[in-house]
Amino acid sequence: MTSLDLNADLGEGMGADEAILEVISSASIACGGHAGDDTTMRATIRAAKARSVTIGAHPGFADREHFGRRRLLLPPRELDDQVRGQVRRLVEIAEEEGAAVRYLKLHGALANMAAEEPAVAALCFASVEGLVKNLAILALDNSAQAEVAEAMGFEVVREAYADRAYQPNGLLVPRSEPGAVLHDYEAIAARAIRLAEKGEIVATDGTVFESSARSLCIHGDTPDAMEIARRLRRSLTDAGIAIATTF
Repeated sequence: MTSLDLNADLGEGMGADEAILEVISSASIACGGHAGDDTTMRATIRAAKARSVTIGAHPGFADREHFGRRRLLLPPRELDDQVRGQVRRLVEIAEEEGAAVRYLKLHGALANMAAEEPAVAALCFASVEGLVKNLAILALDNSAQAEVAEAMGFEVVREAYADRAYQPNGLLVPRSEPGAVLHDYEAIAARAIRLAEKGEIVATDGTVFESSARSLCIHGDTPDAMEIARRLRRSLTDAGIAIATTF
């Protein structure tokens, strides 16, 4: 049976985390940079563990005012400290809760920069080497993230987005542009099924490009995230596609 991992970015203070955890298989938890603190990390870890949902670290720029979605040019040492410090704290709390952090997924502007610039991706991934044994990287497919992580010897799970528009080159349409975030439930479900069954994604101009992504992200900070997650899971199940973590 064909399967997909459904992941969501959680612990960001949006309020629907526990409901979303009922329908996903992997949770990328904000760890104190763009959002989150020790309390939210612990609560989200506990809720994920109770539902057997795989736990990942979701670090981003420590820029809460802009929710980590503003591009920053930081000195390499500062960026290394931010990423490593965030992931290390989540790992510490997870260990206290008897849970394991299985993967890393970069957030927001940092993720976009790492998708475009191999040097940024390499710095971010090097910053977490040795923190967790066999830590995997959840990386945007068709991007520098995936290529760099594989070259560095990480296990890589390639990711696509259920609720974001794509450019013809396989990268995401910037959030500053109209239509960058999708809300049409049927269109989101159709994209997920096409990805699972054919390994294809359709860009905004109609270009069809191949994707080997096996994890599909739902953003937890959109107002209709819960409804998107629920309907998406139902559509995938109805199409005979299993929901299963890939980590």
